Amino acid sequence: MQKHIGAGRRSLRRRFGRTAATLSLLTLVACTSAQAPATLSDAGNLGEVTVATWNMCGVRQWGCEGTGSPKDKFEQLRTLAGEFGVRVVLLQEVCSDDLLSSARRLGTEWHSVFEPYANVDGAGRGTPVDCTGQGKGRAGYGLLAASRLTDVELVPTAQPTVGLHRGILCARVPAQGLRVCNAHISLRESDGKHPEWDFRDDQLSSLVATAATDARTVFGGDFNTPPPVGKGNKSAWIWPAEAYTTYRECDQKGDSRVGRPTHQDGSKIDYLFTLLPRTACKVVDTKASDHRPLVMRVNRPAAGPTVPAPGVSTSG
Repeated sequence: MQKHIGAGRRSLRRRFGRTAATLSLLTLVACTSAQAPATLSDAGNLGEVTVATWNMCGVRQWGCEGTGSPKDKFEQLRTLAGEFGVRVVLLQEVCSDDLLSSARRLGTEWHSVFEPYANVDGAGRGTPVDCTGQGKGRAGYGLLAASRLTDVELVPTAQPTVGLHRGILCARVPAQGLRVCNAHISLRESDGKHPEWDFRDDQLSSLVATAATDARTVFGGDFNTPPPVGKGNKSAWIWPAEAYTTYRECDQKGDSRVGRPTHQDGSKIDYLFTLLPRTACKVVDTKASDHRPLVMRVNRPAAGPTVPAPGVSTSG
């Protein structure tokens, strides 16, 4: 996909702000392990599927000059696919031409979809962000899979009135029985006109509400916020409670929500959530980005029609 998502409206904050407030733990969740999944040390078996999220830091002008070349980043993708058996990757800060090239080089079975970021001015006009330096094409976020991607959609959600628009991109992966949603959440104080507005709560609520429409969804990405833990955490309020109760995060151990660091500054800001039983989770060291890939293995869901998450309200 290459279409531009329009400037966010304040009405979207009301519409999507708390759409998933009534989620509860029910049948499918009871099957999800409350303990930490095992260490990911092999490619798994036919009853499992492995998904990763990775901010590639491929947009050189965003402080990524020292995080490796496009070749280095591709080699990391090849390692995820070959060594860890990853079949679907949620990517952020990737250049469009680099994503297409990576899919071709990984093999004919690999497919990708892409959505560009846009800088939106005070008149609501959006301008795509071009990659500079070695990166080729436009800057954006996307999905990379070792099989066909279908039913690709952008999820409408609140965005800064002035500033960078990121977003939420979903697609089905029929060969794996999954639906995946990749979110790149806005930074705090990212609205150039209203820096006091925080869009992260609405964006996360929109993401969770979308995941609730199909119990086979794996969702995650770069959330630009730490987990909801710690007395001094000023961002804990943005999290829908359902993220760690109805759903489980890749690195979640019981009720603990800390998780291992995914950013070079020692923070965790990258996530993978699902209702599906987790069987392994790993944070992969890399020199090809300031983010570490987060890799999760889950039980492959049974084939069948779309099934809403049990007991989950998806209406506003």
